[in-house]
Amino acid sequence: MSVVEDPVLLRAEGLNVSFGGLEVLRRVSLEVRAGSVLGVIGPNGAGKTTLFNTICGFVRPDAGTITFGGQELSRPRPEQLTRHGIARTLQGLGLFAGLTVLDNVVAGATHRSRTGFVGALLASPWADRDERRLAARAREVLRELGIEGDANRICAGLPYGVRKRVALARALVSEPRLLMLDEPAAGLSASEVGELADIVRGLVPDTTVMLVEHHMDFVMNLCDRLVVLDFGEVIARGTPAQVRADPQVQRAYLGDPVAAVAGEGGANA
Repeated sequence: MSVVEDPVLLRAEGLNVSFGGLEVLRRVSLEVRAGSVLGVIGPNGAGKTTLFNTICGFVRPDAGTITFGGQELSRPRPEQLTRHGIARTLQGLGLFAGLTVLDNVVAGATHRSRTGFVGALLASPWADRDERRLAARAREVLRELGIEGDANRICAGLPYGVRKRVALARALVSEPRLLMLDEPAAGLSASEVGELADIVRGLVPDTTVMLVEHHMDFVMNLCDRLVVLDFGEVIARGTPAQVRADPQVQRAYLGDPVAAVAGEGGANA
């Protein structure tokens, strides 16, 4: 019996990016299949964050195409991401330190507001209803992430691990088809990393996830497939087991060669 693969949700083909004559990405291509977790790994300076920024519209590629849901993303603007069905977290969290947890999360759902600027300005009855609806949705996401009890606390006074969850909640409240996580495990304790892995895995298959991460145990245990970058080029792709066993990856990223599991082969790009 043949195996039917999930459809491709996002495809990048032949992405080239240069800064001041220095090539940061060279002919980078990848696919993110719906209902899966794809990890992008590689040494520092490999181009991982540049790849994320290019997909999100923060960086314009010199060449190449990006399609999402079968439609080309032609020069997308970062502020339009959620309207496309894409949400992203940032390495620096990007929270409003002086606002409450609830207000920070509601800010991630404003594109779903049915009230226009004029309605909000005039404090119309439908604006109040809309605000209550968005707040209810935000509380629902906070409850799912185990931090509803912090909803009315100011973000600046919260532990780093909680603020990480607030940033994740703000991305999830927009109900994205694709969630892009930029180093989600950075700065977390071992127990928090394990809890985060459970949370992310619980999002699938309703939400597709693409992440950049240095925490190898987190990546290897969570991701369905991996893409490995080195000096701006894809050097390997495949399942975690295939990537771990790839000699080129071992040389470029994982350090000393590790014993390959019997029967598992490498997968070069």
